[in-house]
Amino acid sequence: MKNVLLVIGGCLSLALGILGIVVPLLPTTPLVLLSAWCFARSSDRLYNWLISHPRFGQVILNWQNHRGMQAKHKKKALLLTAASFVFSIALAPMKIKILLVFIGICVMTGVSLIRVIPETSTQNN
Repeated sequence: MKNVLLVIGGCLSLALGILGIVVPLLPTTPLVLLSAWCFARSSDRLYNWLISHPRFGQVILNWQNHRGMQAKHKKKALLLTAASFVFSIALAPMKIKILLVFIGICVMTGVSLIRVIPETSTQNN
């Protein structure tokens, strides 16, 4: 029963993480990392699929092994986060714009503080 719940949780968090690519307030990376955690404890097949995925695999392994990310992934995360917040702020009413600016600053600060790992560290996984 525990494994079934973990698989369901992993699938749900992965779906929300993928949705978070285009929805500004849904955090893609933490949800994908949660999926990896759930799958690692419930399904070798799903875990292996996720860590070998061309978009998510290297990012997950970098976090698990080094607690950081490559500079290219960090730049892409900052760029996409900024773009999604700018788009959301442009469409939001004034009261929401102020909140979105504050949230955007917090998210961008959080991503900026993540340690950058050298490219060579990722090849030693």
